[in-house]
Amino acid sequence: MSRTTLLTRHARRAANWLLAAVLSATGVVQAADSLPTFLADPAQTSVSGLSSGAFMAVQYQVAFSSTVKGAGVVAGGPYYCAGGLGYGAAAICMGMVPFMPPNPSLMLLAAEAFASAGQIDPLADLRNDRIYVFSGTKDRVVYPQAVDATVEFFKLAGVPSANISYVNQVPAGHALITSAFGNDCAANDPPYISHCIVKGQGYDQAGALLTHIYGKLSPPVKSVRGRIVAFNQHEFADASSGMADDGYIYVPKSCGQDSSGCKVHIALHGCEQSAKVVGKDFYSRTGYNNWADSNKMLVLYPQVNASSMPYNPKGCWDWVGYTGPNFATRAGVQLSAIKAMVDRLTRRP
Repeated sequence: MSRTTLLTRHARRAANWLLAAVLSATGVVQAADSLPTFLADPAQTSVSGLSSGAFMAVQYQVAFSSTVKGAGVVAGGPYYCAGGLGYGAAAICMGMVPFMPPNPSLMLLAAEAFASAGQIDPLADLRNDRIYVFSGTKDRVVYPQAVDATVEFFKLAGVPSANISYVNQVPAGHALITSAFGNDCAANDPPYISHCIVKGQGYDQAGALLTHIYGKLSPPVKSVRGRIVAFNQHEFADASSGMADDGYIYVPKSCGQDSSGCKVHIALHGCEQSAKVVGKDFYSRTGYNNWADSNKMLVLYPQVNASSMPYNPKGCWDWVGYTGPNFATRAGVQLSAIKAMVDRLTRRP
C-alpha cells in the first residue's frame, strides 16, 4: 500500500469521525441503511404483537392472509373493532366497558365487505392459518372480554378451532411474557414485558406462539449469535404514517450469505414500547431471537413512535384509524409498509 493511499484512508476516517461528532453535538442522527434483501421463504411468514401491536397483527393476518402462515395475538381485540370511529371506540374494543364486549359478528361483516371489494385477501385464505391468542387474567389494559371477541372473530371467519390456541388462565398483567426477564407476572407497567411461571417453569411466550404457528421447532439457543440491523423505515412510509425513522431486524448467522429457506416473523411492539421508549428490550430480550437463531428465522421489528401529526400520543400502531380510513386494509399506510418490508426480505437481491 502506497504512503499516499494510506494518508487518504486516514483522512477519510478523520473526516467521518469529525462528521459523526458534529452530528452528535447538534442532535442530528444519521439515517440507517436500507433494509437488505434476502432469499427468505415467502410462504413462511408470520406475525405477532402485544396490545396495539396485537390489534395490528390481527389486521396484518386478515389483510394479507394468503401470504401469512399464522399470528400471535397477545392482549389484542378483533379485526376492525374501532370501525373507523377512532379513539372513541377504544374503551369498548379494549374490553373496558362492563357487559359491553366488542361484537365479532359486526367485525366479520366489515371484513367480508372489504374482501368482496378486493381491499383485503379472501377470508377463505384464513382457513389453513394458525392463531395463538393470549389474555392474562390480571390484564388491566386490554381486558379478557375483548380478547374473547378476537377468538370468536377468527372462528366466525373460518379458522378451525383446532388451529386456534387460546391461553387465558395465566395470572399475567398487560405484557409480553418471557421465561425470566421483565416485571413480575401480574404487573401492568412499563416496559410491558413480564416473567411468569406456568407449570413450574418460566413461560416462554415467543416459543409458545412460534411453535403453535410453525409446528415442531428446534429448541432456542441460550445465547444469540446473530446481529441486530437498523434500517430506514421511511423508504417504506414517510413521517405522516407515524412510523419511526428506523426499524430493526434480527439476522441469525444461518440467514447470512445464503438465506434461502429462512422464515420471516414480524414482531410488533405495543404502545409506549418502541425502541425510543424501552431501548433494546423489545427487540433483544423477548425471546424471539433465541428461537430465530436455531430455526433459520429473520425477525422483523417495525417501529412506531408517539407523534402529534398524526395524533398518536402513546406511540401505538394504528388500529383506530388515525392514519386514514384504509388503516385495516392492504392500502393502509402502516400495513402496506410492513408488507413491503417483508417483500424486501423475501426478494432475490
